[in-house]
Amino acid sequence: MSHPQSYELLLIPDHSRTRSGAPGRPIRSAIVAATGETGASGYPRYAGEGMEADVDPETRTVEAVLIDGEELDYGMSVRVAGSEGERRPGAGASRPA
Repeated sequence: MSHPQSYELLLIPDHSRTRSGAPGRPIRSAIVAATGETGASGYPRYAGEGMEADVDPETRTVEAVLIDGEELDYGMSVRVAGSEGERRPGAGASRPA
């Protein structure tokens, strides 16, 4: 099975949901590229811009993730951009240097 070569991942605070319940505005995004490896989750591994993630290519679900080498903080989630209900970072989003 062929897997996508890259994804845009969005880091979203869980408390930022909109009134409709849709995910709120991302605070960080990263383009991650396929590493050719399989992660501990059994899904393809992607890395780039400080994020490393195992992504299920069929469902576009992030199964495991590290942000700047650390586990995800409580109250945060990472999603693939373009997944149902997701918005890409806008003027209010920032990318740490």
